[in-house]
Amino acid sequence: MSTTLIAVTAATAAWVGFSGISLLRRADFVVQPLIAYGVPRTWWTWLGAAKLAGAIGLLVGLAVPAVGIAAAIGLTAYFLGAIATVLRARSYKTLPFPVLYLAPVVATLVVTS
Repeated sequence: MSTTLIAVTAATAAWVGFSGISLLRRADFVVQPLIAYGVPRTWWTWLGAAKLAGAIGLLVGLAVPAVGIAAAIGLTAYFLGAIATVLRARSYKTLPFPVLYLAPVVATLVVTS
C-alpha cells in the first residue's frame, strides 16, 4: 500500500465526511443551496448519510480494496448527480462546489485501481 494511496484516501474521506456531517447538522452554507436547487428537505438526511457511508467506505477500502472502489464509484455517481442538480437549477456560479468534491473522489478511485 502506497503512501499516496493512504494520503489521498484519508484526505478525500475527511473532505466528504465533513460535507456529510455538515449536511446532517443542517449547516447553513450547505442547506441554502439545496433549498435554491429545489432538493426536498426529506432527502437531506439520506444525502448526508450517503456521504458519510461513502467516506467510511473509502477508509475501509484501505483494508479491503473492493469496498474502497465501490465507495469511490458510489461517491462519483453521487457528485455527478449533484452536478446535474446544479445544472438543472441553472445555478452556474455554484457549479465549482460539487466539482471540488468530485475531483478528489475520482483521484481516490484512480490511485486505488
